Amino acid sequence: MPHEPDPPPAGSRARHDEAAGPPEIPRVSESLASIAQPGQAPVAQARPGLPALAFAALGVVYGDIGTSPLYALKACFAVNGVPPTSANVYGILSMVFWALILVVSIWYLGFILRADNRGEGGILALMALATFHGGRIVSRRGLLVALGLLGTALLYGDGMITPAISVLGAIEGLQHATPALAPFVIPVSAAILLGLFMVQRRGTAGVARLFSPLTCIWLVSIAGLGVPAILKEPLVWQAINPAHAARFFIANGWLGLHVLGSVFLTITGAEALYTDVGHFGRRPIRAAWFALVLPALLLNYFGQGALLLRDPGAVDNPFYALVPTPLLYPMVAVATAAAIVASQAIISGVFSLTSQAQKLGYLPRMTIVHTSHHTVGQIYVPSVNSFLMVATIGLVLAFRSTDNLAQAYGIAVSATMPITTLLFYVVARRRFGWSAARAGLLCGFFFLIDISFFGANALKIPQGGWFPIVVAAIVWTLMSTWREGIGILQAIGKAAGMPLQMLLEDLGRRKVVRVPGTAVFMSNAPADEAPLVLLHHLKHNKVLHERVVLLSILPQEVPTVAPEDRIETHELGHEFYQVLVRFGFMETPNVAEWLAASEPLKGLVKPAETTYYLGRQTLVPTGHSGMTTWRKKLFRFMARNAQRATAYFRLPPNRVVELGAQVRF
Repeated sequence: MPHEPDPPPAGSRARHDEAAGPPEIPRVSESLASIAQPGQAPVAQARPGLPALAFAALGVVYGDIGTSPLYALKACFAVNGVPPTSANVYGILSMVFWALILVVSIWYLGFILRADNRGEGGILALMALATFHGGRIVSRRGLLVALGLLGTALLYGDGMITPAISVLGAIEGLQHATPALAPFVIPVSAAILLGLFMVQRRGTAGVARLFSPLTCIWLVSIAGLGVPAILKEPLVWQAINPAHAARFFIANGWLGLHVLGSVFLTITGAEALYTDVGHFGRRPIRAAWFALVLPALLLNYFGQGALLLRDPGAVDNPFYALVPTPLLYPMVAVATAAAIVASQAIISGVFSLTSQAQKLGYLPRMTIVHTSHHTVGQIYVPSVNSFLMVATIGLVLAFRSTDNLAQAYGIAVSATMPITTLLFYVVARRRFGWSAARAGLLCGFFFLIDISFFGANALKIPQGGWFPIVVAAIVWTLMSTWREGIGILQAIGKAAGMPLQMLLEDLGRRKVVRVPGTAVFMSNAPADEAPLVLLHHLKHNKVLHERVVLLSILPQEVPTVAPEDRIETHELGHEFYQVLVRFGFMETPNVAEWLAASEPLKGLVKPAETTYYLGRQTLVPTGHSGMTTWRKKLFRFMARNAQRATAYFRLPPNRVVELGAQVRF
């Protein structure tokens, strides 16, 4: 039977270089509390002004939604076979306008952004807010957690399709410039994506300063493309009247629902507004949207519509049809740069999502590399990066056009949005103190919009929408299996444990042989319980070192921890010491170095005389753990491949002793 990775220390639930989470991790309640409850205040830093932050938000927050004009309106007409008549153009533009206003401008920017979790956003942060209130777990926590996990799993599927459709949409301009370049669209797109994923390990801090200027140039460019067409057909602004959308549905019936699924492509980046609120704050994100992003998008969409009113033949690619012939190749270059920025934003978002999932104990420990010492979002997850790279390039090779990819795109985000609305309702009631009528009417209205978009996108399932659903099912299975497995192991460990005070009293009554040196027992047990690895050591070796340190690692929600706050030591008697070590999310854990340099432990922990004891579990399969056989095998596979704690905590390998224990699982 293969050995399982050793358990992490208590409280290991924040962002760090190789996230914790082998079989024994903090309880769900403790993990969620670490996010949902107020904690140590972030380190005070000088923050740029509103204009600077709004400009910086362009490249990170609005990359996805900003590149939607490349393919969204094209999909509405060409993919669904809708002729570009005046009535159809006005109807579709009306739906686009009101989707941007209602869903993005009012719902996400006006309301969802209010539900930040100590400044952080995203569906997992919202789940933590919804499942905790007043320091306790709320009722129906299981259902809320399941919704949060489902939304998280769905966003992984979106993270694969966004880079593929954005880059492919930009490069398709080559074949619009000249049909002779059509055979190069797929290989060029695949090569760009390959290069994008290959440079992730180097970090994007060096080029991140270019993201916002590139996105700004892109938005100004697409706005400029739309203005001349609108000036030639100013009546296109009549589409603002929602009656045109209503008449479109009445006239087209079932086809109108298919088109609504394509209209949703114009707002697929809305979730990013909430996810990135922690990086920039609400006001800069709102300022960037209303000052530049929304006007640029409307000018381009209405410009494309105006062009279709004058030239229905431009329906094959209305975006590039707006571009004057001499500017086609420069526009392809600008569009490609914008697509790369949008892809980088979603890739970084998936990395951050992975880090949050590990913090909450829903994924095993895996290597996470911080590529910047200043920005928490600059991280690189090698295993996730490889997974995304293969899937994204595979999508380009399999679907081969934005028209085909549009059939797979949107269903993941459209399924996430109603989940966000439901969680926001819980937060509004329990956190904001809203009445049931107020929260119900507001959330109910937007929930109907969300469900309408989801229903429209569900029609794409046979044509390619199945792909993100399959990805979501795989991710959800991994997360739920890991959480359930460690929950079972945690219960087994608790049943086999002993109160720490009882152990100390027992040691005081009987003489246990003490040998020279210091033993450090890495513990993830509660402060009042004896670590299992210590109990196993006593049971089998029947000796103790003259000094015993019970060590717990406590990651903090701050970039760095001041040296004077690093270590907290409590003397328990009988030469036992309880030591709490804190580190920030931008710090690499180095337990041996920190203990040796700690003033409170001077003379107690000498590197040459200190032995570190870690637990290592071997899972013995039984039929009584409450998990099916295939999920047991999956859990054991995930546990075997989790990052080893020895490497994670930078422990000296020649000073580490692992004590194995069989667990009937």
